[in-house]
Amino acid sequence: MNDLRFRPATGTDLSTLVRLRDDAARWMLARGVTGQWRPGELDEDHFRRVMARGEVWLAEAREGVVGAWELWWEDEAAWGPQPPVAGYVHRLMVDRSTAAPGTGRLLLEAAERRVAAAGRDRVRLDCLATNPQLNAYYRAAGYRVVGHAEGKPQPGGVAKSFTLLEKRLRAAVDG
Repeated sequence: MNDLRFRPATGTDLSTLVRLRDDAARWMLARGVTGQWRPGELDEDHFRRVMARGEVWLAEAREGVVGAWELWWEDEAAWGPQPPVAGYVHRLMVDRSTAAPGTGRLLLEAAERRVAAAGRDRVRLDCLATNPQLNAYYRAAGYRVVGHAEGKPQPGGVAKSFTLLEKRLRAAVDG
């Protein structure tokens, strides 16, 4: 796992991002997580739009791309208008066929470092309220529940309710 490299995604990575997202959706469905993601829900245009207003990051290992995430600098749909103190992580995706155990946590830590490097002192994310395993995963990573977003619009889908989680970044606060 120490051989992970992180880089911003480019236009040539769009099909890889769609594949990662669809594979993650299929993995969840196979495990009975039905309310989260569906294959085919997001296309290359989705990731292109995110890259235009935020960031999309890839994690690479010897095997190739093993994960990705979106990093937004605002998320009014879930959090409402906020001062510029946080980065917002979305669509943390791991390639379950090639990534080593613990890769998701390494991606999350890389996102936290990127947010701190941008001078923001907290990372925020939202998690489907009806997915207790994922909520527990983020709490175990040091995130705390700070609220709920009811009826948040979804790309190509029905609005859903989310748990809002936040983590203060000590490095940004101490620095």
